[in-house]
Amino acid sequence: MSEKAANGGVSQVNHGWRVTMAGLGINLALGVLYSWSIISGEIAKAGWSWSDSASARALPYSIACFVFCLIMVPAGRMQDKLSPKIVATTGGILVGIGMILASLWDATASNFGYVLGFGVIAGAGIGCGYASATPPSVKWFPKAKTGMIAGIVVSGFGLASLYAAPLSRWLATQYSLATMMMALGIGFLVVVVALAQLLKAPPAGYVPEGEVQAAPGAAGTMAKKEDFTPSEMLKTWQFYAVWFMYACGAGAGLMVISGCKGIVKGAGVAEAMAVAAVMGLAIGNGGGRVLAGMISDKLGRNRTMLLFFLLQAGTIVGLSMASTMEAAPAILLVGLATLVGANYGSNLALFPSVTKDYYGPKNFGMNYGLVFTAWGIGGLTLSMFAAKVKDGSITFLGEQWAGSYTFAFYTSAALLVLAAIMTFVIKAPHHQEQVAG
Repeated sequence: MSEKAANGGVSQVNHGWRVTMAGLGINLALGVLYSWSIISGEIAKAGWSWSDSASARALPYSIACFVFCLIMVPAGRMQDKLSPKIVATTGGILVGIGMILASLWDATASNFGYVLGFGVIAGAGIGCGYASATPPSVKWFPKAKTGMIAGIVVSGFGLASLYAAPLSRWLATQYSLATMMMALGIGFLVVVVALAQLLKAPPAGYVPEGEVQAAPGAAGTMAKKEDFTPSEMLKTWQFYAVWFMYACGAGAGLMVISGCKGIVKGAGVAEAMAVAAVMGLAIGNGGGRVLAGMISDKLGRNRTMLLFFLLQAGTIVGLSMASTMEAAPAILLVGLATLVGANYGSNLALFPSVTKDYYGPKNFGMNYGLVFTAWGIGGLTLSMFAAKVKDGSITFLGEQWAGSYTFAFYTSAALLVLAAIMTFVIKAPHHQEQVAG
């Protein structure tokens, strides 16, 4: 890249766009996670002992989400301290090994092979790769572009279903479920490891072009604290508020994503339209990340979060009502799924941007890893909650809503409204520190 940035009077090449495109490509591979509803649908057809249980089919996906978010913390720390290239390479290897293991395991008797291979091992690999894509990308750019760059990088994760869903379905139909998992595992291992070699964080002291830095204060004076260590971040009330809001926004979206195909098919539409809903969700998921990031750079993070939280609450209520109609228009269900994806995707651009705004770029990898645990816990909790509601293990008002996702949908909508209210009080921490001599 030819763009330059000043650093103590020395010009440095800005590798920002190269790193951003590599991160986008890595996330396009790792986003196979969002095609789980297709994989789950194929498992349901397999006739295995656990195929008829929505909870059993949801478990590998839920475990993958949970492991993904837990690994983000140490992976974020390692990419800050070591190299995003090393951590992303590790992630690519783990994703490949995990999916290959799931393909080789005899799954007729239990879901253990999918839980271990896809849930634990591939989930850990996804966490390593994802943790290494966004931090080095946003560090190359000024604050005014944080939302846009974060949105572009993470959009790959959401857009992945555009190719992964039909590819997964074709491989499973033409060959077998085991062949599908094997082929995807080998392909993602090669792609992620190759693209990881292009990741690079800026050198110490790098100042992005267009970044305006405040003049350093005199020794002994007090100045606004820009960079927080993870332990310092955990002492601020804003971290816990941001964490809860993220859990609500991400959990609601992941709840729908995990069972999107089944939810739409349950409304009586054709298989092709159910797949179209998954693809529409992917388009919304990817596009919503870029759109939300760009809007937040102009409108502000809080106003953008308020907008998307309320829109998601309304969309999920609408999807719940449409999915229980006797003859819901297929195009309506596809449109609602697309909106769910767009609103969900907004979280993945907004919350890394908020983390960098509030706590600075220096420890961004680990700081966002800690914030990102909300994504995994929210996704695990609401996905499993929805599956148990569907199975009838959790009921409300007797049997009125048994056998559907209605109660889970309305619960998530209420949480989204609460998160929207919190945008009126959340603000960046204003801590002061003494300027060193």
